[in-house]
Amino acid sequence: MKGIEFEEIMNRRISPPVPLGSYPASDVTFLLKDLSNVSLERGTAEREEAIQSGVHYSEMLPVEYQPTEQYIELFHETLRHTARKVALAVAVVSEMIVAQRGTANTVLVSLARAGTPIGVLIKRYILERYAADLPHYSISIIRGKGIDENAVLYMLQQHGSDADLQFIDGWTGKGAIRQVLIEACEGMYNKYGIRLNDDLAVLADPGYCSGTFGTREDYLIPSACLNSTVSGLMSRTVLRDDLIGPEEFHGAKFYKEWLDSDLSNVFVEAVTPYFREVAAEGLKLAEEMQADPPEITWQGLADIRSIQETFGIDNINLVKPGVGETTRVLLRRVPWKILVDSMDNPNLRHILLLAADRGVPVEVFPGLTYSCCGIIKPLKGESE
Repeated sequence: MKGIEFEEIMNRRISPPVPLGSYPASDVTFLLKDLSNVSLERGTAEREEAIQSGVHYSEMLPVEYQPTEQYIELFHETLRHTARKVALAVAVVSEMIVAQRGTANTVLVSLARAGTPIGVLIKRYILERYAADLPHYSISIIRGKGIDENAVLYMLQQHGSDADLQFIDGWTGKGAIRQVLIEACEGMYNKYGIRLNDDLAVLADPGYCSGTFGTREDYLIPSACLNSTVSGLMSRTVLRDDLIGPEEFHGAKFYKEWLDSDLSNVFVEAVTPYFREVAAEGLKLAEEMQADPPEITWQGLADIRSIQETFGIDNINLVKPGVGETTRVLLRRVPWKILVDSMDNPNLRHILLLAADRGVPVEVFPGLTYSCCGIIKPLKGESE
């Protein structure tokens, strides 16, 4: 092994996790430090200016968007219409995980927070289909700062050096988090001699940057509609030296005050009843993908470069492709405009509703690989 001896790593003292989130404890363990009592939220405009002036996005939190009654109804309607479709994608990606790794040593590791609801569904599917109750954790990964190494070491301490960590996220945009994961796994090997598999399992891969996915269609996954209220009431993750000690996990807030409006378990419970119905189809699709592995082409990046050139945008971080990322732009950034492949795309109803609510112009961009793309208003400096 390289660097620090493995025994020393396995004996490193790491602060144990505390109960967090609104999911049952049997669904997921959050490896995050509770920062619920710390004031971290900043208004959208203030936060945007700070980010583009060089303050790292992980050092503060956005004020959580409080959806209108109309928007919440759209979430429920979307969930009714797509629950089976989501279940099938869960089945496909779960069957691929089992085929590639088995169940004996596999540990599911969701990337907080968009990955958490998907990780819960994958855990539930594998338990129902294979009677295998896989450990499932949710940990932090941050662009520009990397993965939470203490969380990784904690999981290895709990499950042994032969634990096979399967990283999970909700969807891909242009592949930024996939790149961070690849670099983080290389860093863990160079620093500790720990070899991790950088495969990222996602429900939807419209960016063509993952080999383990449920679909590559850029459609609305209902959990992308909302923020904490569909992700176990957890905030985005936070990493600041004055808040996080050397033995602690990255931080997050648990918004207990919103328990009455939490939809995290509503989402899960709407999808899981379809597992039995879609299992055979999911297995067949997974076997086809195993026999003829899909190419990882990063083709979504070509779209981004075309958009940058068309609109004169130097900073690639201001362009957020795909339904999930565009939703995030509208919920917590300062949008400049929204590009869509077609105004008639049924996947875009909530996008058009949010854009109208915020007064953001929507334009058709012919030949778009994705259903849509959000562009953040350029101010200056770097972005999230």
